[in-house]
Amino acid sequence: MAAHTKHHDYHLVNPSPWPFVGAVSAFVMAIGGIQWMHNVTPWIFFIGLVGVLFTMYSWWADVIKEANGGDHTPVVQLHHRYGMMLFIASEVMFFVAWFW
Repeated sequence: MAAHTKHHDYHLVNPSPWPFVGAVSAFVMAIGGIQWMHNVTPWIFFIGLVGVLFTMYSWWADVIKEANGGDHTPVVQLHHRYGMMLFIASEVMFFVAWFW
């Protein structure tokens, strides 16, 4: 019985280091931006920027691996579409309210 796994249509993701790495990189980039504005050095900002870009690349690579591995069932794909539509609708509402 221990080897029996429950089958369902939803994809349960594994723990990922990318939210933490992205947050630390964004913090380093913010501190570097502040120091750059105070004429200290721009290098810390660019180190944080590289960290953020690396996080984005790695996180999307993981999503693509999950999709190619068959983890994204039709239900999950539908929810991805709904999520993107809701995101775009919220952005449209935000900018309409902002510029009205």
